[in-house]
Amino acid sequence: MAHDATDSLFDAALHCLRSERPAEKVALTRETAAAFDDGRLHIAAAAAPVMAIAEPGRPARPRLVRPRELAQRGLGSAEGRAALVHAVAHIEFNAINLAWDAVYRFRDMPPAYYRDWIGVAVDEARHFGWLERRLAELGHAYGDFDAHNGLWEMAARTADSCLARMALVPRVLEARGLDVTPGMIARLCAVGDGATVAILERILVEEVPHVAAGSRWFAWCCRREERDPAAAFRDLIATHAVGALRGPFNIDARLAAGFSRDELDALERMAA
Repeated sequence: MAHDATDSLFDAALHCLRSERPAEKVALTRETAAAFDDGRLHIAAAAAPVMAIAEPGRPARPRLVRPRELAQRGLGSAEGRAALVHAVAHIEFNAINLAWDAVYRFRDMPPAYYRDWIGVAVDEARHFGWLERRLAELGHAYGDFDAHNGLWEMAARTADSCLARMALVPRVLEARGLDVTPGMIARLCAVGDGATVAILERILVEEVPHVAAGSRWFAWCCRREERDPAAAFRDLIATHAVGALRGPFNIDARLAAGFSRDELDALERMAA
């Protein structure tokens, strides 16, 4: 992927976003991040106007269904463990798209914002690779199980507001991963799946800074719009995400990811 001095970060982000094949999307993510780090992509370069993106690039499979239609499988079988790994892999694949959309869509942010979300895209691509290899060890591939589209649906609902995007995607949907991953690790330990446990433990550590980036840029957007962060967060959850808010919360991880004690108290009341 050649770049010249007029190349736009936003056009490159869209190229990553549109890529349909997982291996290509992962490779493009690494190449685009390296080009930005090397100064070959520019925030100020002329770019095509922002487009609405109904669906990002993705393979024909997995089949997308409503969450309630997903089969529930126990972890006692290799098939059940593969289904769990597949579900997490699907979240990580979506998270690559979400990170690139955050770069592509919101054009009036400081350079540090773009560095943060490009870094998140690289991390998510690496996580997806780990999980894809683990799926292969379990005799499966990405696309073998049904999945749902909740993460991208929230991205579509927040496409007109960076403040809403930062509040609801990293700080609600992705933060949910901080809450549920320790339980998944415990269940996998109980059935002796140390290989998957090792991957999830590494992912959990790396997801905390991703949620922290959401906290940081949510606070920045609130300052820019002269909005009270606590009130804005409550209002956005009430409008868009009541059903997505479920406890118990991983208090230590959320504190490390930029939540305040007051926010966590409010979340626990809203989830009760």
